Parts: sequence; structure tokens; C-alpha cells
Amino acid sequence: MIKPNLDSEYRSTMADSIMSKAATMEIPINSNGDSRTAEDDSLEQDLQQVMVSGPNLNETSIVSGGYGGAAEGIIPTSSIKGPAILFNEEYFERRCGNTPKPDLRSKSRGIPPSHSAASRIARQPDHHPASSMHHSNSHPAMMSEEATRGIAVEKFDSVKKWSINTYKCTKQMFSERFGRGTRTVDLELEAQIDVLRETKLKYEHILRLAQALTSHFYNMVQTQQALGDTFADLSQKSPELQDEFGYNAETQRLLCKNGETLLGAINFFVSSINTLVNKTMEDTLMTIKLYENARLEYDAYRTDLEELSAGPRDAATMMRIEVAQQEYQIHKDKYERLRSDVTIKLKFLEENKVKVMHKQLLLFHNAISAYFAGNQQQLEQTLRQFSVKLKPPGSDKPSWLEEQ
Repeated sequence: MIKPNLDSEYRSTMADSIMSKAATMEIPINSNGDSRTAEDDSLEQDLQQVMVSGPNLNETSIVSGGYGGAAEGIIPTSSIKGPAILFNEEYFERRCGNTPKPDLRSKSRGIPPSHSAASRIARQPDHHPASSMHHSNSHPAMMSEEATRGIAVEKFDSVKKWSINTYKCTKQMFSERFGRGTRTVDLELEAQIDVLRETKLKYEHILRLAQALTSHFYNMVQTQQALGDTFADLSQKSPELQDEFGYNAETQRLLCKNGETLLGAINFFVSSINTLVNKTMEDTLMTIKLYENARLEYDAYRTDLEELSAGPRDAATMMRIEVAQQEYQIHKDKYERLRSDVTIKLKFLEENKVKVMHKQLLLFHNAISAYFAGNQQQLEQTLRQFSVKLKPPGSDKPSWLEEQ
């Protein structure tokens, strides 16, 4: 098929020939290192002409064939796979008359890059440094993300175990409250725990009364001291009653001194009772609380195992029974260990309580008796017997800096 427009046919044929040459042409290098040939110059001129007045490649078809030869057929434009043709700005300016036309052969003798070389250069892995840098930067980030994910999974598992354990223990507790569930009871140990709690309440009452006695007696001693100072001052200012005020001032000073000695004994008694009640007994009660929680967990997992064992014995249930058996054994060991700890602590607490209270009660009795009997020597001997050190007068008062 031949187009009626000869000028368009000529331009199409010439463009096809030039693009075929540009796509398959090799760049020879002569002995002088000059890669420019007459064929290259003519090819460049033809390309420049095509860029200015070349054919419209967007036409529906072009005529293929040799340069200036007869037409052989029509080839669709979309089938041409040649190199890209760039706009030659330098040639366009020369055609417009803006710059003088340079000698094509006076250009640099350097080897111009061909399309194949340009394509190879374009395919160079320029992105490798950036990629490796990105990989190196992303490696710590990935490790950090994995660590964060691991911590999150660990926390989730911990919360899950806590939720399951809390649910089972709450269920067991309500079952015991409403009389629907069974509980493990050690009658002897439970009786000892009840006695300890009752004893602690009584000892707390003794501690409160002893603290009140200390406070009141301290105020009485301070009053006696003030009264003795007043009597001594009046004995100096009242010559007619000097002897009477002097006797009373001496008596109040002696009572004040003995009162401070007795106050030291009572303070030692209160301190020992406070240590026994709020430290020794409290530590044992904390262990008892752990024991009771372990007993509740043990009964909860025991009930769970009994319910699973009473159900059907399929494969899934057998696996659940095996897991429940392991958890039951763990909580059973914990329960027995804490029960043993409570038994030992109760025994030592009873021995310590008898020893401490024997000493403190004897000290309290001897000190009170000696004070109200007016036996100053016996009172001081009692304090030396129990290694009670008296505080110097005024040591309980805050300093001037603390008052400010």
C-alpha cells in the first residue's frame, strides 16, 4: 500500500532507516583513537534534520524500507522499538540563526557514548550504597521492634495467666461462701492462727494502754518539775517560809528524778511490746496471708481438675486434664511449702513471745513497785538489771532549729 503524499512517505522512510541505524550501529575506533567517521557525521546531520522537520511518529502508520528505496509495506507505529531521540537544542538555535554553525569535525575527539553504553550505565547499581545504608539503618530498628514485640507478648501472657488465676480463685471463694464448694482445712493449724490473731488484738490493747500511761506519767513528771522549781523560787523570796518551800522543792525534785527513771523503764516496755506486735507478729501474719491465698489457689485448681476428670475423655479433654494436673501439682507444692513455713513461724513466735514478755513484765513490775515504794536504789538497780539506758533530761524535747 502506497501513500498519496510523497513528502510524508519520504520522511517516514528516512526516519525508519535512521532509527534502524541508530539502534544497531557499533562505534568503531580508528588507529588514532578517533571514533568519528563520515557515516557518523551524516547520521548526525540526518538526525538533526529529522528533529526539526522529521515525520510525525504519532501517525497511524509509516512506510518501511531502505533509505530512499521503494516502499515494502506499512508497519504500525507501536511496533517500532528503537532508542529514544532527544531534542537537539544546539541545532535548533543554528537553524534559527542565533549562533554560528560550528564545524562538525572540529568537535572533541573523545568517544561519545552510544545508546547501548548509555543503557548499560543506566543499569549500574547506583542505588546499592543507599540500599545498604537503609538496610544497616533498618537492622537496629528491626531488632528494637522485635524486642518490643517480645515484651508485649510477655506482658500479654502474664495478664492472661493472672486473669485466669483470678477468675478461678474468685469462683472458688464464692463457692465456699455459699456452701457449694469444698475447702482444704488443717484444723490444728487453723486453731493456732486464730489464737495468734486473738493474742495480737489483746497485745495491741496493752500497747495502747501503756502508751497512754507513758503520756500521762510524762505530763505528771513535767508538772512535778515545774512545781519544784516554783517552790525553790519562793523559798528564796519568802524568808519566813524558806524552810517549808525548800523541803517541798527537794521532795518534788526527788520525785521528778525517780519519775524520769520509771519513765525510762515504761518506755522500754512500750518499745518491746511494739516490736513484738507490729513486727514479729505482723511478719507471721503476712506469711499466714500468703498461706491462705495459696490454699485458695490450691482448692481452685483442685476443683478444676476434678470437674475435668468427671467429664468425657476425648483427646482434647485429655490434653486439658494433663495441663490441669501440672498446674494442680504446682499449686499443691506451693501450698504445702507455705503451710510448713507458717507452722515453723508460729512455733518460733510463741517461744519469742514468752521470752520477751517474761522479761518485760518483770521489769514493769519491779520498776513500778520500787517507784511507789520510794526505793530509789531498788529502782535504779532494776534498770541496771534489765540494761535499760536512761535518756538525759530534755533529750525528748525538739531543738530550737526543729521548732523553727
